[in-house]
Amino acid sequence: MPRHVAIIMDGNGRWAKKKLLNRINGHRRGIDAARDTVVYCRELGIEYLTLYTFSRENWQRPPHEVALLMSLLETHLKAEEKTLLENNVRFKAIGSVSEMPESVRAVIAQLEASTRRNNGMVLHLALSYSGREEITQAARTLAGRVYSGVLRPEEITEELLASCLYTRGAPDPDLLIRTSGEKRISNFLLWQLAYTEIYITDVLWPDFTRRHLDEALADYHGRERRFGLVKEPGVGAAG
Repeated sequence: MPRHVAIIMDGNGRWAKKKLLNRINGHRRGIDAARDTVVYCRELGIEYLTLYTFSRENWQRPPHEVALLMSLLETHLKAEEKTLLENNVRFKAIGSVSEMPESVRAVIAQLEASTRRNNGMVLHLALSYSGREEITQAARTLAGRVYSGVLRPEEITEELLASCLYTRGAPDPDLLIRTSGEKRISNFLLWQLAYTEIYITDVLWPDFTRRHLDEALADYHGRERRFGLVKEPGVGAAG
């Protein structure tokens, strides 16, 4: 079983359009799919689950849609505390969380505090998230240490930079799932996905079920992860 699964939950709007519904109905159904996915990943023994929930680019959507999304997010997070506690899931928001509305930040802080002792699975919710911004912030942190004299440039390593990312302490994702058939990573976990296996399904996120997750995991198990090596009997050479 992969230790860390990341999911780009795409297709809520297209699902609603196909059903002749407004987009917010698609987001509501997407929340239901996310809830079941969290519980199922916990049951499977996956240690980390990262869900791409709201990107920084999403702020550019129509103001009324953003306002509804924030309201949905706040309501959803409040309602999920019991489920997270019952399933021993630790909640952590990653991204530029300070850009979220104050009421949403308060709920995030409450969830992080109430679940901080849970050790069954870590759930990362990427909110106002940008992979480029994450790396930029890490670079600024390290540059500040160099400027203050506590760090020399030659002491900067990949491990040190990774310790400055939002996901510090978590292993890089083993598997990335993207729904709706789009073939791009959309500024998501740019550093962390260096050697991640990618699985793309045409299923729209509101229709994503446990069966679809099983299919993604089965595909993952059928792959050979080389990490840049050529694997032959008795041989381990770069290639």
